[in-house]
Amino acid sequence: MDLELSEQYESLRMEVRDFLQVNRAQALAARDLYGEGRDRAVAWQTILVEKGFVARTLPKHFGGFGAEPDLLETMVIQQEFARAKLPLGLSNQGIDMFVPTLLVFGTEEQQERYIGPTIRGEMIWCQGYSEPGSGSDLASLRTRAVRQGDRYVINGQKIWTSTAKQADMMFALVRTDTAHKHAGISYIVLSMDTPGIDVRPLMTMNGEASFNEVFFTDVEVPCENVVGEEGQGWNVGTTTLKFERGMLGRPELSERLYLGCVDILERVGLKNNGAFRDRLMRLQARLLAHKLHGMRLVTDRLENRDSGVSSLIVKLNGCQLNYDLCALAIDAMGERGVLRFGSKHVEDGGSWQTTHMYSLGLIIGGGTAQIQKNIISEAGLGMPREPKPAKAPRSA
Repeated sequence: MDLELSEQYESLRMEVRDFLQVNRAQALAARDLYGEGRDRAVAWQTILVEKGFVARTLPKHFGGFGAEPDLLETMVIQQEFARAKLPLGLSNQGIDMFVPTLLVFGTEEQQERYIGPTIRGEMIWCQGYSEPGSGSDLASLRTRAVRQGDRYVINGQKIWTSTAKQADMMFALVRTDTAHKHAGISYIVLSMDTPGIDVRPLMTMNGEASFNEVFFTDVEVPCENVVGEEGQGWNVGTTTLKFERGMLGRPELSERLYLGCVDILERVGLKNNGAFRDRLMRLQARLLAHKLHGMRLVTDRLENRDSGVSSLIVKLNGCQLNYDLCALAIDAMGERGVLRFGSKHVEDGGSWQTTHMYSLGLIIGGGTAQIQKNIISEAGLGMPREPKPAKAPRSA
């Protein structure tokens, strides 16, 4: 088997490597899309789009680079960004979840309006799915959208809404028909500036308010903002979830964390420690399997093949792998591993501790690991559903 790349791909590799070497400082300074560094993040993302390192195969008339799909080009670009320990552009709900959904179900007018500003980071999105009492059983959602002429009037509540406080737009699932559970749901987009929307931050145990509650009181949204058809929201929404799972478990993030673990072990003098070396090697094996599985899914997309439940494995394995990688780094730091950002003794600004807690949350978020395992076993392996508990007999 010849694993050498042709001159075409090695030339691209050197182009990416040279670019990152020259622009590393700009890349490191452009990570804050949701705070004071938003302008820098948007400017850097725009450069990456223009170079074709992100949005590479997205058509030019939507604001992308317009290249033909090429798995090896994608692989080379990902490898070089991972090698440089830099993120491959912005990754968020708009870019990784909403845009690919819109390419499948959106009208041409919706695609032209939203895709360009979203991939450049100019338009930030949040996801309105979960509700109190409607998390794992998402189809039980109760937020209502009542049609009145050419508009919907929305009332209800969403919860655990990431970046709602910073978002310009939301894509949401709402109930437009109470007679049917799944068929009564529609997928709609709305501006977060719309009157009647109230966002309330939720403080988490890491000291940040990364989640929010969102309340809708007589919020009016044009009917043209429905993506797909009215009542098609379950199909559209589950497609978005498929892209979300791919985003949360993407292999390039795991590879950056792995390379960071290697740096930590070298820094603290534990790279040749038998116990830590064995843990690192087991994690490396899981990373390689994760990367190869990700490449298989990319091939499926390029060949227009349905990956089925294989796509669920990315999220299930990736989030657990990321958590385990962070745990290794924190253990290697010893006493400093329990510190948080702000301490003058903390390593890497406390990023390992923050990512450790965030990765733990993602094992639950985006569909819990237990839910993923159930779907994989039932839909992928053909195993029977778990029997429901018998109903208690009615008293006489």
